[in-house]
Amino acid sequence: MHDATRTDEISELRAENARLASEREHYHRLYLATLEQCRKLELGLLGQKAERLAEPEAQLTMALLAELLGRPAQPEPAPPPQTVKEHTRKKPTGRKPLPDHLPRVDLEVLPPEVERAGTDAFDRIGEDVSEVVEKRPASLVVVRVTRGKFVRKDRERLAETEVLVADPLELPIERGLAGPGLLADSVVRRWQDHLPLHRLESIYAREGLALARSTMCGWHADLADLAKPLVAAMWQDGFTCPYLCTDATGVLVQAKDKCRGGHFWVVVAPERHVLYAYSPKHDSAAVDRLLAGYRGHLVADAHAVYDHLYKSGLVVEVGCWCHGRRYYWKALESDPGRARTALALIGELFRIERGIADSSLEERALVRQRDSRPVVDRFFAWCDAEAPLVLDDTPIAKAIGYAQNQRVALSRFLDDARLPLHNNASELALRRQVVGRRNWLFVGNDDAAEVNTTFVTLLASARLHEIEPWAYLRDVFCLLPSWPSRRILELAPACWKQTLEQEDTQQRLAANVFRRASLGKLEHRDT
Repeated sequence: MHDATRTDEISELRAENARLASEREHYHRLYLATLEQCRKLELGLLGQKAERLAEPEAQLTMALLAELLGRPAQPEPAPPPQTVKEHTRKKPTGRKPLPDHLPRVDLEVLPPEVERAGTDAFDRIGEDVSEVVEKRPASLVVVRVTRGKFVRKDRERLAETEVLVADPLELPIERGLAGPGLLADSVVRRWQDHLPLHRLESIYAREGLALARSTMCGWHADLADLAKPLVAAMWQDGFTCPYLCTDATGVLVQAKDKCRGGHFWVVVAPERHVLYAYSPKHDSAAVDRLLAGYRGHLVADAHAVYDHLYKSGLVVEVGCWCHGRRYYWKALESDPGRARTALALIGELFRIERGIADSSLEERALVRQRDSRPVVDRFFAWCDAEAPLVLDDTPIAKAIGYAQNQRVALSRFLDDARLPLHNNASELALRRQVVGRRNWLFVGNDDAAEVNTTFVTLLASARLHEIEPWAYLRDVFCLLPSWPSRRILELAPACWKQTLEQEDTQQRLAANVFRRASLGKLEHRDT
């Protein structure tokens, strides 16, 4: 009896020793992976951010997916026989024709013999025509407005002399120096091309106009006040969409001793608007101001600042599978077996979504129930089975924990065909601010951040609807001062193409002298 007990104790000790050795080996792999990451950071070597497996690993993952879902593995196609094929590549046909809307300058070059004897001595039998694109300096033009003053010739018979003078021409900024075309150009260069003010100052100086950056700041602040009703109408219209996508990123705000932190938010109303906002803090109060009055589905990450919105049930949480997938990418080096299994299942969901991207809502709902739901069920069953086996605080444990906590939100797309699988729309929209941040580094104050979000909203929404930004802003600045407030949403990029076709809009734009000057339709006076 004593020997049997001792044997059991030895077996238990050996099992415990094996478990500890396995944990030690796992942590050793994490240690080595961390050392490698630190080495790359020291050398400035950053790998690609695209979450794509290399080709051999991708094939292994597809085979693993087939095993998980009980499907027959697809054999690799046999290599084609080595036969000599006839060359079928098309020969180049020359350069693409240049756009017709570009102005042309005709130039004819004659042979020296023809120039000496004259063209009448020769018969023209053909010609070779080529086109070369040339660049002219940017053109600034001063529109000199003269408003004559008149009195009647027979004024002696009148009790009072009436002086007649035309009303001042309407400008986006009353009594301002800049017309709508120049204002639109400065906005596009600053927030579409991400040029900081000191670069804009030097660019306009090269074009012949000494323009202080403080002057441009004043212009943009005044224009933002002019455009605020339009942006507010876009927010109100966006809240009528069945779901919204949102995300946030940090930004530095200039302060006396050192810069303080602020946050840019983006809210994407699908196929309608791309809306931006600013808040000094990234907290629940900022979310309340951002989404005040919204009722519907919200696609967002699992940050705690959104949690209070979901308690009332008026806002429904929709999870993002891209965020969940990112955790498994981080776990790929330390636990490749489990991470690859999860990535295979999540990748299958994305493959199904790509196949139904252009389908109707009815067909999308059918395919999600038939194909996507079994994959989701298999994924969460795998998470539940693996959760007790992984070590706490490891990358794979965090990945599985995130998925389990977000199970309901991540499954919500299965029950509503309108909802997306991920939150990529808002993440891509935030890249605009991230690229700009690398150039201008910080905003001057909270008011400057509000100006930023006003114009970035208009520019990003114009890009969503494939509208050329400079012409759009120029025309909007022409129309806004006298546009009826009840029709303000018609000036949003989502409605702009239809608004531009209206006769009333065309008449208003045609009557604007400064717009005609920006199009070169006013006579020039040489100085």
